Formats: sequence, structure tokens, C-alpha cells
Amino acid sequence: MPGDLRDGRIVIVGASLAGLRAAETLREEGFTGSLTVVGDEPYPPYDRPPLSKQVLLGKVPADTTGLPMRRDPDADWRLGVRATGLDLFGKQAMLADGESLPFDRVLIATGTRARPWPNPEEASLDGVFTLRTRDEAGGLAERLAAGPGRVLVIGGGFTGSEIASACRERGLEVTVVERGPAPLVGALGGTLSKLAAVMHRNHGVDLRCGVMVTALRGDGNGRFTGADLSDGSRVDADVCVVALGAVRNVEWLAESGLAAGPRGIACDAGCRAFNMYGIVTDDVFVAGDVSRFPHPLFGYQMLSLEHWGNAVAQAEVAAHNMVNPGPLQRPHLSLPTFWSSQFGLNIKSVGVPTFSDQVVIAQGSLEARRLAMVYGYQGRVTAAVTVDMAKSLDYYKHLIETAAPFPPPPGAADRAIAADIPVPSDVPDPAGLSHGPTVALTGHLPDRRLTVVQPTG
Repeated sequence: MPGDLRDGRIVIVGASLAGLRAAETLREEGFTGSLTVVGDEPYPPYDRPPLSKQVLLGKVPADTTGLPMRRDPDADWRLGVRATGLDLFGKQAMLADGESLPFDRVLIATGTRARPWPNPEEASLDGVFTLRTRDEAGGLAERLAAGPGRVLVIGGGFTGSEIASACRERGLEVTVVERGPAPLVGALGGTLSKLAAVMHRNHGVDLRCGVMVTALRGDGNGRFTGADLSDGSRVDADVCVVALGAVRNVEWLAESGLAAGPRGIACDAGCRAFNMYGIVTDDVFVAGDVSRFPHPLFGYQMLSLEHWGNAVAQAEVAAHNMVNPGPLQRPHLSLPTFWSSQFGLNIKSVGVPTFSDQVVIAQGSLEARRLAMVYGYQGRVTAAVTVDMAKSLDYYKHLIETAAPFPPPPGAADRAIAADIPVPSDVPDPAGLSHGPTVALTGHLPDRRLTVVQPTG
């Protein structure tokens, strides 16, 4: 049986970070069969974090963000062609050019795309951008380099905040509009979002919270000129960046019978996809941003992550399990980790901050803008976020992994101090925000197409 698993045909749908790392790992694990990687963009896999940082600052061109290969995966690359369907009975992946790719096992790593502005006519105005792909980053960087009078950013999540930071570093006037009470509140909760709001304003950002953009305006010739807000005000701007979060690329799986929905494709801890009845498949695997998977440290709730490290770790687990029999398969149990650089601050996160009911500042202070905040849920540590204190993160990672009691004892790496009194974590309902969290507990999402199957006889 192990010999059979190391041969045959494997198709990876998604020429992404997860797709590339899975292809490399398959070869490292001894897979000798045919390997095909399908990608809807015409480029080999590239790195996304630099797009909202170095590329927007003009420090590196968008076309130099290609990911280095650890080894040549000896794959047949089908780039610039979209997957349009998956036939689980015929074991074929259908492509937009009419071709069908037969497979013995398939890995879905189609990731996410930027959520577009909901009005297509307004979204098509010259000067309105989203930021997810290499082409989008290149186009936006070019427009910022031209020196617009003002940039409007819709959404105060991590991407929106990094864009605003890049604009200010370039010396550009920028307005951020966020429906929620503060930037980053959906990802980090109320306490740290207060620091985020202060940093925006201290760096000259025109921050508007608790309001929404109701319409984007043009000059009659198709050029963006500004936006109307729900409080009756108007923002005049030359460039608009829509940073409303991500959409999982699952539409192509609508008729596949897999448990695929707006929050991703459900899979088990071994990255094996569930079908719509909750039965695990043996030949369909999922990795990266498009996955929803259970984690024992967070109540076995289904997690959706948009994190670089998760895409790598999950791809390696999926690839291992694709070519190893059941007893040798391993679970994907690594903790979510995330980092962001904005307004001169380095923000790092481990665990799931939204899986919390209380927080405590264990080190540093909001006033010093250097701190470690620890999150707890029902009396145990579930996450930690550091601001310019990254070396403490490993200590808190250990607390999360060992389900240590909350609030945590003193004893972090650089100094041992008694923690402050815990306060509510104040994580809002994402429905009231412009931005969503980059790590989310997706909870229960029933599929209304299900029919009850009655036993016969």
C-alpha cells in the first residue's frame, strides 16, 4: 500500500505558497508519480506579505516577489488557467480551457481573493483598487508613486492598516474609514485596538470609525474622485483602496459535493476534506487559506486562517498524509502565528485572540507602546500578542500549548512582573466591522442543500 501511495497522479489546484510547499514536500516524501499544479494567475508562486509592505513603499517591484523553491518539484505547471470543477466520481479536475485532469489524489490550495467593492460600476472607476495579487500591488504602487492628493482606505484590518502606514511613510495624505469602533478590533479585541487608533492618528491618518462608505463617486469620465459616508460627510480623494477582507475561492466546487462554503472547505486535522454530509474523503486534501480545520486547543472548533505560517505547515502535513497510510499520517496542530509591521510597530500574534473572554497586559504598557497582551478563555491561556516585544512570544506560545491557567504567572523572558487585572477582551461581532479577523472560529455553518438519507430494508 505505501508503494501505491508514492505513485499515481496527484493534482494540486492552486499555484500558491501552500501549493508550492506541498509539491516540494511530496517529492521529499518519496512521491514518484505525475504531479500537476494548476494556477489561475500566469505567474509561478509568489510571496504575498511584501505586497502590502515593501512593494507599496516602492522598495521592491511586484514582479520580484517570487517564492524560492526548496527543490524542483518536477511538476507540470498549468498557469494562467482556472479550475472550474471537481468530479469526485470520475476523479477529474475540470479547467476553464476545456481540459480535464485525471487524478488519484487532489490537493485544494486555491486560497482567497480580495473582497470587491459591492457596487461593480463604482468598483470599476479608475483609481479604485483592491490588494491581494501581484498585479494589484504593482498597479497600486505605481499610482502611489505618482503622488495622489489623498488616498481613501476602506477597512481598518491588517491590510488596510498596512496600506495606510505605507501611504504615510510615502508622505501621502490618507483617510481610513472603518465601520467598527477602531482599527484591528476584529482581530485583536478592544484594548489593543485603542493603541492601533492612537498610532494611526499620531502618524497623521484621518481615521473615521463608526461610519461606512455609502458610495464611491466619479467625475463623469470614469475617474474616482471621492466617497460619501454614512454620517453625511464626503471624502475627496484620488485613489481608493478597498480593504474589506478576503473571499475564499470555493465557487468552483459548488457542485462537487464537498463541504465548501463562504468560510472555506471543511477538513479534518489530517487535511482530508469532508463531503457535504460530514464524511471524510480519502483522496481530497485541503491546505492554506481556503481550509477550515478543527484544533484541539480551541475546543475543536473549526478555524479559518489567512496566515503565511499556517499555509506552509498545513501544506507539509497534507503532502505527508497524501503519500502515507493511515497509521503513519499526522495531524496539523501547529499554533496560528501572525505578524504585521505598521506605523513603526512590529505586531506579532500566536494562538487565537478571538477565542477569548478576557485579556491582561502581562508586560509593558499601552502608554509605552511596547507590551505583551495575553488572552484567556474560561480560565486558560489561548493567545498572546506582542507589540515590539517579539522575543517574549515563545514563552506565551508554551503557555497556550500547555493550556496554562489564565491569568498567566509572571516569568516571561525579559522581565518577570505581576500582570495587571484582567479585563474583558471585547471582541466584537465581525458582522459589525468593515474588516474581518485574519484568524476566525467559524463555528456552525449548515449546508441547506442536505437531504436526510433514510436506511432501506
